[in-house]
Amino acid sequence: MNVGQLCQSNVVTVREFDELPDAALLMREKHIGYLIVVEPGLEEGTFRPSGVLTDRDIVVSVVAKNANPQSLTVGDIMTRQPVVVDAEDSLSDALREMRRIGVRRMPVVGPRGELVGVLSLDDVLYGVAGELQNIAAAIRSEQVIESTLRP
Repeated sequence: MNVGQLCQSNVVTVREFDELPDAALLMREKHIGYLIVVEPGLEEGTFRPSGVLTDRDIVVSVVAKNANPQSLTVGDIMTRQPVVVDAEDSLSDALREMRRIGVRRMPVVGPRGELVGVLSLDDVLYGVAGELQNIAAAIRSEQVIESTLRP
């Protein structure tokens, strides 16, 4: 199973120059806590990740410091040059990288660095649960087949 098979392709994005309150409102409207900051990609109509913005970034960098969010843009507090994972990478490699840098979500890119999705630990759990269900079904099938063939 590779990252591209598990990641969510309906990614919510913002631009570096977007106003921070607009990004926070977008998070609220979409019920998410993670936005990928994009810039134009190499090919027309594509975008590449240039940063990420989390709800935690807003709390730690703005609310906790009593900063005025109205005076800030996404670029003021985003994490620049995010670590990304390639869509063709194995799930194991992606998990190892997520663990190394201590994140629960990562942008997923295609062969030219274009944004193709986002991988979250929720996606991983969903995929692994499906695989475990297949294992359990195989065991049940084996038992049914054996009891039918060898009564």
